[in-house]
Amino acid sequence: MTETNKILRIDTSMRHTGSVTRALTDKLVARLRAASPGSEVTVRDLAAGVPLVNEAWIGANFTDPAERDDAQRAALAHSDELVAELKAADTLVIGLPIYNFGVPAAFKAWIDMIARARETFRYTETGPEGLMTGKRALVVVASGGVPVGSAADFATPYVRHVLGFIGITEVEFISADSLMSGADAAIANAEARIEELAA
Repeated sequence: MTETNKILRIDTSMRHTGSVTRALTDKLVARLRAASPGSEVTVRDLAAGVPLVNEAWIGANFTDPAERDDAQRAALAHSDELVAELKAADTLVIGLPIYNFGVPAAFKAWIDMIARARETFRYTETGPEGLMTGKRALVVVASGGVPVGSAADFATPYVRHVLGFIGITEVEFISADSLMSGADAAIANAEARIEELAA
C-alpha cells in the first residue's frame, strides 16, 4: 500500500451497539492506517439510509448525461455521490453481516446505486467490462449461524460476483461466522485474518 492509500469504509450493519462487523472493521481500518499512516478514510454508514431505485432514477440514469434536466440530475445526485466515493477509493473495507442467508437490504440498495453503465462498467462487443479496476476490497463478514462458504451462504458469492462485475477482482473475506456456536473462536480467527491482510 502507498502512503496516499484512500480507504472507503462501508458499514452495512443496521446495529451500532453490539455489531460484530463494526467492531472488527474498526480494527481493520486501524491496522490499515497504521501500515499506511498517510491513509485517508471516507466512511459511508448505510444504516443512515440508502435511496431505492425508482422510475425517476431509472429514467435519469438511461438519459444521456448531456441531456439530463434538473429533475433528472437531482434524481441521480445521491447515486453520483456514492459513485464518486467509489471512484476515489483505492481500498474498500466493507462490514457485512449476513441477514437471512444474504446481504443486508441497504447493501443491495448501495449496489443498485453504484452499478451504473458508463460510470462503473460499460457494455462492449464482447460483453460487460468493469471500470473500477486497480482497487481491492476487504470484506468483514459476520453471521450467527451460517458458515461462510457453505451452501447456505448466498452473501459472499454475490459480493464477489458483483464487485468483479464492476472491475474489483481482488476481494478478500474476513469471516466471523457461526457466532452462535462459538463467538470467541470466530472473532479470534477474524482478528488473526485482519493481522495477516493488514501486514
